[in-house]
Amino acid sequence: MTPVRKLSTLLQLVQFMLPYRRYWLGAMVALLLTAGITLAIGQGVKGVIDNGFIAGSISQLNQSIMVLVGMALLMALGTFVRFYLVSWLGERVTADIRQAVFDNIINLHTSYFETNRSGEIMSRLTTDTTLLQSIIGSSFSMALRSIVTTSGALLMLFITNVKLSLIIVAGVPLILLPVLLFGRRVRKLARQSQDSIADVGSYAGEAIQQIKTVQSYGQQGYESQAFAREVDTAFTVARQRISQRALLMAMVIMLVFGALSGMLWVGGYDVITGVMTGGELGAFVFYALIVAMGAATLSEVYGELQRAVGATERLMELLHADNEIMAPPQPVDMTPLRACISLDAVTFHYPSRPEQAALADFSLQLPEGKITALVGPSGAGKSTVFELLLRFYDPRQGAVCFDGVDLRQLDPHSLRQQMALVAQQPALFTANVLENIRYGRPGATEAQVIEAARAAHAHDFITQLPEGYRSDLGEQGVRLSGGQKQRIAIARAILNDPRILLLDEATSALDTESEHAIKLALDNLMQGRTTVIIAHRLSTIIHADQIAVIDQGQVVAQGSHTQLLASSALYARLAALQFKEA
Repeated sequence: MTPVRKLSTLLQLVQFMLPYRRYWLGAMVALLLTAGITLAIGQGVKGVIDNGFIAGSISQLNQSIMVLVGMALLMALGTFVRFYLVSWLGERVTADIRQAVFDNIINLHTSYFETNRSGEIMSRLTTDTTLLQSIIGSSFSMALRSIVTTSGALLMLFITNVKLSLIIVAGVPLILLPVLLFGRRVRKLARQSQDSIADVGSYAGEAIQQIKTVQSYGQQGYESQAFAREVDTAFTVARQRISQRALLMAMVIMLVFGALSGMLWVGGYDVITGVMTGGELGAFVFYALIVAMGAATLSEVYGELQRAVGATERLMELLHADNEIMAPPQPVDMTPLRACISLDAVTFHYPSRPEQAALADFSLQLPEGKITALVGPSGAGKSTVFELLLRFYDPRQGAVCFDGVDLRQLDPHSLRQQMALVAQQPALFTANVLENIRYGRPGATEAQVIEAARAAHAHDFITQLPEGYRSDLGEQGVRLSGGQKQRIAIARAILNDPRILLLDEATSALDTESEHAIKLALDNLMQGRTTVIIAHRLSTIIHADQIAVIDQGQVVAQGSHTQLLASSALYARLAALQFKEA
C-alpha cells in the first residue's frame, strides 16, 4: 500500500470518529493528565532519593512518599477515564462501520455477489470489524499514550542531563530503522492473513450449508482434508506475520536496553565523580525507562496498527462498492402505469459469463391481467427473464419496459413492490412463521397473516407446529418439508397482494393433494393480476393465456397450448414426453 493510499484509508477511518469529538476530547484530557503525572513521578523519585535516602530525613522521606501515593491515585483515576472512553469509542465506531458497510452491501446489485463470495464478505463484517474494535479501543490508545509519555520523557531527559540524553537520542535512529524495515512486510502479511482467514470462514460456511449433500455422498473426510489445507495456509501466513513482529520487537528491545546500559555506565561514572546526584540519576533512569517502554510499546503496537490499516481497507472496499442498479434522479411515478411489461430486443450477458449470452434479441409482451407461461429446456433463459423483470440486472442491449416506460427510469424499490416472487426453492429466514409470512408486508396484522396462510393451505400444518405461528423455522426453514416451505412462500406472496406475480414452478415440491389445493389458491390469487409462470411441468400451464417457448435465449414459439402442439416441434416434443410419462 502506498503512503498516500494508507493515509487515505486512515482518513476514512477518522471520518467515523468525528461525530464523537467530545469523547475523544475527554480521552485526550485524561491521557495528558496521566502522562503529566507519570512524568512528575520522576521528580518524586528524585526527591525520595536525594531528600530521603541520601539526606537521611525520615520526615522528608514520608512527605515524598505521600506525594508519590497521591500521584498514583490521580493517575489511576485518569487511567480509568481514559480506558473507559477509548474502549467505548472503539465499540461505537466499530458498530457504526459495521452498520454502514451492511447498509451498502444490502443495496448492491446482485451481480456483485457473483464475483464476491458471501463467506469473505461475512468475514470482513465480523473478523475485520472485531479486529478494528480491538485496535481502536486498545492498541490505538496505547500508541497515543506511548507517544505522549515518550515525548515528555525525552524532554525531561534533556532537562535532567543533556550529556546522557544525547546517548539516548543517538540510539533512536537505530531503533526506528528496524521498525521501518519490517513495518512494510508486517503490513503486507497482515492483509494476507486477513484474506486467508476469510477463505477459511468461507469454505467452512459452504460445507456446513451443504451438510446434507456432504454426508449423503460420504465426503466428510474429503471436506475435512480440504478445510485442513485452508487452515494450514492461514496458519502459514499468520506464522510469517508473527515471526516478523517478534523479530521486530526483539531488535527494538535489544537496541533500547543497549542504549540504556551505555547511559547507566556513563551516569554511574558521573555520580561517583560527583558530577550529578544519585537522585538526578534515579530520575534520569526513570525517564529513560519510560522512553524504552514507550519505544517497545510503539514497536509492538505498530504491527497492530498495520493490521488496522489492512482491515480498514478491506471494509472500505465494501463500503464504497458502487451500486450499478440505481434509481434515476427523478424516477417516473408508477401509480398511473398499467401492470403490463414488455421485453424489447433484449440482449443480456451475466457478468460472470461475459462471453455467453443468456438472452439474445429477446422480445416478449406480458399483457396486463393475463397469465404468461415460459417453457423450455434448462438453461434456455427462463429464470433470466425473472431477473430482468425484477431489475436485478440491466440488459446490455434493448429495454425492459413497464407500460412502455424503461425500467431504468423507475425506482427499483417501487418497481419490486409491484411484484411478488415465489421461487422453486423458497427463501425462508431464521425467524418464526409469523415473521416469515409477514416479510413481504411488515405492517400486516396477525389476522391478515392467518388469512393468507389459509388461502395458501398452510394454516393446518402451521397450527400443528410446537408453537403455532410463533414456531421458529431454523436456518433457511430447515425444520419444514419442501412442500411446507413453498406454502409459506405462497402465503407471503398472497399477503403482499402484488400487481404482478412471478411463479417459478411454485407447486414443484408439493404432493398431489397439496398441489391441487395450492392450484386453487393460486387461481384465486392470479385473478386480475399479470402473472408470469416458469413451468417445467406443462400440465400446470395448459390453461395459460399465452405460452412462450424459449430456447437458447430466444423466443422460438408463442401461442396457446393447442396452437403450440401444432406449430412448435420443441413444445410438442416436451408435451409428448411429459404426458406419455403421466
